[in-house]
Amino acid sequence: MSIQLPGHLYAQVNPIASRLSLRPPQRESLEILARVCEIIALEKGADPGEAIAAIKSEFEWVTHFEREFPSICFALATGVGKTRLMGAFISYLYRVEQVRNFFVLAPNLTIYKKLIADFTPNTPKYVFRGIAEFAVEPPVIITGETYEQQAATLFDQRDHGKINIFNISKINSEVRGGRRPRIKRMAEYLGQPYFEYLAGLDDLVLLMDESHRYRASAGVRAINELKPILGLELTATPFVETSKGPIPFKNVIYDYPLGRAMADGFVKEPAVVTRKDFNPSGMSAGEIERMKLEDGIRLHETVKVELETYARQTDKSIVKPFVLVIARDTTHAGELLSLIESDTFFEGRYKDRVIQVDSSMTGAKEDEMIQRLLDVESPDEPTEIVIHVNMLKEGWDVTNLYTIVPLRAANARTLIEQSIGRGLRLPYGKRAGVSAVDRLNIVAHDKFQEIIDEANKPESAIRLQQVILSEDQLKQRTVTVVAPSQLASSLGVQPAHQTSSTLVASASSKPAFENDNEQQAAKFAYEAIRRLESRPDVVPRVTRLQDSQVQAELVKQVTEQFRPFQPDLLGIEREVDIAAIVAKTAAMVVDQTIDIPRILVVPTGEVHCGYKPFALKLDALRYQPPSDELWVQHLRTNAREAIALGKGNDAEARSEDYIVAGLIDFDDVSYDDHADYLYDLASPVVEHFRSYLSDEDANKVLRCFQKQIAQFVHAQMQEHYWEEAAGYEVRVSRGFTALKPSAYTASADESVRDFMESVPDKANIAKYVFGGFERCLYPVQKFQSDTERKLAVIVDRESRKWFRPAKGQFQIYYLFGGNHQEYQPDFVAEDDRAIYMIEPKAANAMNDPEVIAKRDAAVEWCAYASDYARSIGGKPWRYLLVPHDAVTTNKTLEGLARSFEVQAVRAEGASEAPS
Repeated sequence: MSIQLPGHLYAQVNPIASRLSLRPPQRESLEILARVCEIIALEKGADPGEAIAAIKSEFEWVTHFEREFPSICFALATGVGKTRLMGAFISYLYRVEQVRNFFVLAPNLTIYKKLIADFTPNTPKYVFRGIAEFAVEPPVIITGETYEQQAATLFDQRDHGKINIFNISKINSEVRGGRRPRIKRMAEYLGQPYFEYLAGLDDLVLLMDESHRYRASAGVRAINELKPILGLELTATPFVETSKGPIPFKNVIYDYPLGRAMADGFVKEPAVVTRKDFNPSGMSAGEIERMKLEDGIRLHETVKVELETYARQTDKSIVKPFVLVIARDTTHAGELLSLIESDTFFEGRYKDRVIQVDSSMTGAKEDEMIQRLLDVESPDEPTEIVIHVNMLKEGWDVTNLYTIVPLRAANARTLIEQSIGRGLRLPYGKRAGVSAVDRLNIVAHDKFQEIIDEANKPESAIRLQQVILSEDQLKQRTVTVVAPSQLASSLGVQPAHQTSSTLVASASSKPAFENDNEQQAAKFAYEAIRRLESRPDVVPRVTRLQDSQVQAELVKQVTEQFRPFQPDLLGIEREVDIAAIVAKTAAMVVDQTIDIPRILVVPTGEVHCGYKPFALKLDALRYQPPSDELWVQHLRTNAREAIALGKGNDAEARSEDYIVAGLIDFDDVSYDDHADYLYDLASPVVEHFRSYLSDEDANKVLRCFQKQIAQFVHAQMQEHYWEEAAGYEVRVSRGFTALKPSAYTASADESVRDFMESVPDKANIAKYVFGGFERCLYPVQKFQSDTERKLAVIVDRESRKWFRPAKGQFQIYYLFGGNHQEYQPDFVAEDDRAIYMIEPKAANAMNDPEVIAKRDAAVEWCAYASDYARSIGGKPWRYLLVPHDAVTTNKTLEGLARSFEVQAVRAEGASEAPS
C-alpha cells in the first residue's frame, strides 16, 4: 500500500529515505510511521483508546494494539530489510519527533548479537550510514552486558540518542530461582533498578524484532511494564500459531508478503531440486537421505563456481555460499556431523568446513557456534555446511545461503515456510540476472511433487521454480576459469582472491623474465606503465611507451621502488639492468595491446538548462490554515484568554509569489531564466488550495507552509529537467587501457578444446573452453555459438591480434527499456589497416530494437575513437554487424568489413577533434 503524504511530511521523510537508500516497502513503512506520529499523541500515559481510534480512522484494518500502549506492526517478508527499517524509524523519531530513548528487543541470543553489530558504527551493515546527525554523534549503544557500567553517565547524556538492545530473557518479569532478573535489581548510580529507570522515561520507544515471539503471557507482561510511548513491531510472520491454526495480529498496519517481495525482485527465487527420473522404490530412508545430502553438496560445488565466475566477470566481491542441512533431532545432527567429517564423504574435503547448531551446545561451545554462524558470510570463515535442528527459525540475516537439504520429516507447507526464509536474502542487494546467483535451491527428491503442488495452490504466496538434475550433471565438477591476458601471464601478474575452485589459464609461452629480481623489476615497470594509462597527454597511444623520454621516466620510477632479493646460494648477487627490463616490458605491452581509449563527451560553450512542462500531482497537499488566535494562560490562576491576530496585508501579495519565492531558493532554479515557467507551475497550486479553502485561508497556508510546498513542487520538477550546450567536445581520459581478466565457468574434467575443430553438440558449445590461438591476447576463450568460433578462426588468421572483451573493458552504454545498460562487443581485432569491433548476430535479429540500440552506441563510440586516433596518428575504428549465415571460414576480415561495416552519420557541425 502507499499513502499520500502531506508536503511537510514528505519533506521530513524524503531525506532519510534517500540517505538510507530505502526500498519501496521500507519507504512506505516510514511514511506510515510519519503519518501515525502526526495523528496520535506521543506522550507518556496517553490514552491507547484515543490512539487506536485515530489510527483506525485512516488504517481501518488496525483494530487493536494487543498491548497496554500504542503498538503497530509492520509485516515485511524475510529479506526485504527489517533491521535497516529499524534504523530508518529511529532516525525519523530522533530527527523529527525529538525522541532520544529507544529500546530494541531481540528474541534470542543470535539476533541479539546481530543487532548489536548492526547498530555499532564502522561495521559492515551499520544501519545509520548516511544519517548526518549520527555521523557526528552516533547514538550510545547500551546492552544487556554494559548497562550497569553505563548507568553512571546517563544523566550527562540527556540530549544524546540512546539505543538499549536487550534479549527478551534479560527483562522477563518472571522470578527465576527465587531472584529477580538483574535488570530489576537496584542500580547504585541510578538509585533505582535500571528497568524502572527505563519505564520512567517520558520518550521511550520500543522496537520489537521478530515480534511474533513476544506474544506469550510472560513476554507481554514484561513489555507492558516498560510503559513506552510507542511500540514498533517487525516480523515476517504476523500471526500466532495455535492448535486451531494461525491467529493473525490485529495491529498490522503494513503488510508486504513474500509473494510481493519475490515479484519485485528483492529476494532470491526459491527452487525445489530433484534428480531426473528419481524413483525411491527399493531405496531405504537412509539411502534417500544420503543421496539428498550428497546431491546437495554436488549442487553446492557448482553454485560456488558460478558465484565466483559472476564476481570476477563483474568486478564484485566473491561470495562464499554454504549449505543448510535440517536434521530431525540432536542425535541425528550428530550422526550427520560424523558422516560429513569422515574421509569417506567427498574425500574428507568438508572435514573442517561443517558446524552443528542445536540446543545441545552450551557455554563456550555455544558462544563459538554462534560466532561461527555470525561470521559465515565472511570469505575467510571456512564453514560451508551448517547442520541445524530447530534454532534458526528467524533473525539469521545471511545472504550466502544457496542450498537447503531438509532431512526432517515435515509436510510440504512446513518445508516451504521454514526452509526458504533462511536463504532468501541476496548477496549483492539486488538480483544479478544470472539464475545461479539469484536462486535458492531446496533439495527434496522425495517431496518434490508434494512441494510443487503446495506452492501452486491458489492461496500460496509463492511459485517455486523446478530444477531437475541429470546423473551426468550431478557427477560433473565445475571450476571458475580465470584467464589473465597473455601479457599479464608472461609478466607473472596473477588474479587476486584465488580459491580452491579457481583454475588460472596461463600463457602458453614461458615467463618473459626468469629470475626473481628481473620479475620484480618487470612488475614494477608494468605498474608504472598502467599509471600512464590516465596520462594521454604523455602517452596518447601505446607505441609512445617506446619514446626515450617516457622510458627514462619509467626507469626512474622502477629504480626508486626496486629492492633486490638476497644473493643466491653461491653468494652471487646478480646485477639487474633496469633500463633493459623497462624496454622489454614496454615492447611486450606495445605488442600485446590494442589501443582502446577511454572517451568522455562533455558540453562546451554556454550551457542552457530548464524544465519541460508537466502537470503537477497535488493530491497529497491538504494543508489546513493556522488559527488566527493566540492562547494566553496565566501562570498563577491558570486563567485562559484568546487574542485575535490582525489579518495582515495579504491583499498586496500575489498568491503565486509565495511559491515562486520558495522555489528560487534552490540552486538549480533561476528567476531570470525561469520566471514564466515558475508562475505557470505556481498557478495550479494556488487553484488547488482554493478548491477547498477560501482565498484568505489559501493565502494563510501558502504563507505558513511556503518552504514545504516549494520542496514538494521542486521534487517533481527534477523529473523534467533538461540540459543542452552550444556544442559538445570529446575528451579522452585514457590513451589505452590494459585488458581485464576474463572469467568462465567450466567443467573441471573437460580439457581445453582446439578452436579450429567444431564440436559435435553445437547447441551446448557455451560449456566448452577453447584454446590453440596464435594471435589472441588471451590464452583461452569461450564462445556462445559456433558462429563465434568460426569468426575466431577468421580473425586469428587475418588479424595481427584480437580478443573477446571482458565486461567493463569499453564502458559503452546504450539506452534500452528506459535504462542505461553496458554494451560488451563480441570481438575486437586489429590488422595493418584498422581496428574492428565485430558483432555477429542471428540473421533474423539484425533489426531487433535492442540490437539497433547497441549498434548505434557502438558506432558512435567508434566514430569518436577514430577521430582521436586520426589526431595522434593511430588506426581508425570500424564497426561490423555481421549476420550469422555470412560467417564462413573462407571469408576474410576485409571482406566482412566491406559488406557489413556500419558507419556513423555525422550531424552537421559535430566535433571531430577529441582532446
